[in-house]
Amino acid sequence: MNIKFTTNEIRYIALFESMTGAMVKDCIVDDKNGKITFLVKKGDIGLAIGRRGSNVAKVQKAVDKGVEVIEHSDDPVEFIANLFAPIKLRSIRILQRDNGEKIATIEVNPKDRRAVIGRGGQNIERARILAKRQHNINNIIIK
Repeated sequence: MNIKFTTNEIRYIALFESMTGAMVKDCIVDDKNGKITFLVKKGDIGLAIGRRGSNVAKVQKAVDKGVEVIEHSDDPVEFIANLFAPIKLRSIRILQRDNGEKIATIEVNPKDRRAVIGRGGQNIERARILAKRQHNINNIIIK
């Protein structure tokens, strides 16, 4: 699936890559919540975060927004687990319906449910966007 980035997203990606040395695969700018989410290549998460979060802190200061970094994976189950890290999901199942639609069902500990959904549903919405763009998963259902 081809992702079309806005000029704003391209600027943020270039800035992030130049400041951290990590390769960005996807980027979501959430102006409403003042947050930018970067999806980095598998294995680049340490480089992106930096020692004690120093790289993330530098980027946050430069863009004046919150910065979140997620590690990519070619395995859809591992990818969904990464979307919600550090929260441990009890189970992740991906089903394909007859019409070709892919649905991921995640089971979470009841005490982690609020963190998975996020304020105003922002975490689950961001996860759904990335899952659709990276693995063509149409929906994520929380149980």
